[in-house]
Amino acid sequence: MDVDHYSVLGLPSGEEGASLTPKEITKAYREKARDLHPDKRKDDPNAHENFIKLKSSYEILIDEKARKLFDDLLRVKRDQQRRFAQQDSKRRKMMSDLEDRERASFAPDPSVQAKAEEERIARKLKEEIARIRAMHANKGASTGTGPGLNKETVGKEENNGAGGGMGLNKEMILKVSWEKIGEDYTAQKLRELFSRFGEVEDIVIKSSKKKGSALVVMATKEAAIAATGSVSGSLSNPLLVVPLKPAVVSDFRAPQKAEETDLSSNLVGAGYQAFEDAVFQKLTKAAEKQQK
Repeated sequence: MDVDHYSVLGLPSGEEGASLTPKEITKAYREKARDLHPDKRKDDPNAHENFIKLKSSYEILIDEKARKLFDDLLRVKRDQQRRFAQQDSKRRKMMSDLEDRERASFAPDPSVQAKAEEERIARKLKEEIARIRAMHANKGASTGTGPGLNKETVGKEENNGAGGGMGLNKEMILKVSWEKIGEDYTAQKLRELFSRFGEVEDIVIKSSKKKGSALVVMATKEAAIAATGSVSGSLSNPLLVVPLKPAVVSDFRAPQKAEETDLSSNLVGAGYQAFEDAVFQKLTKAAEKQQK
């Protein structure tokens, strides 16, 4: 893995980066997000791609397990670089001769062991990234309520029963979250942002002191996909937008590189899963009543 997620956020890497607190990482992300926001860099064709990379690096560093694995990977690389830097040409020749003798006697090769450890940690990091994505793609696996679930459902839109008599399709529902800083988002404001990509059938907002989140029901899967990759919110308070259930489409958008899309499913706060499951059940019941 060649990406230094600390450097992407403008933070020091190595041992100094490993000692940073989540609060310091979040602060750096917000400052960087304001600078790289696509609305501020309209002449930069790579603005949206750079903004997505920034969010992906932030999501890895803010997740405890993924960050620990990434720190371990950096540590192994630093140890290798430090070891090579300390070896002059004569010592390297001596080490090479020693390693040849060790291989001849079936002794373990330190460089092979270091490489194997690096690959093992890199593999574990990829698994954690997949876990983070699956945690938000496979909703309904958890039944815990989690902290911060004072369910203030504000601005629920009365619009075609959130499904037009055909039931709710999770691929048409988007999860949106933002920090309670700068400009806040109302149901009307969210409708204005998302309606540029298609009809918005329903909006349900959950609000707390520090974080806002919402479920946005689009009329079509295509509209949901377009909005997911395009809606960023305001410069002062960027939005994180992910699908409730990722849709499988072809020829709609050009595929991005794997390392750029592994964490395009942005993280929302712990406990949001139970909230969205409860809201989804309410929306489904509302749709069923309108069909009767």
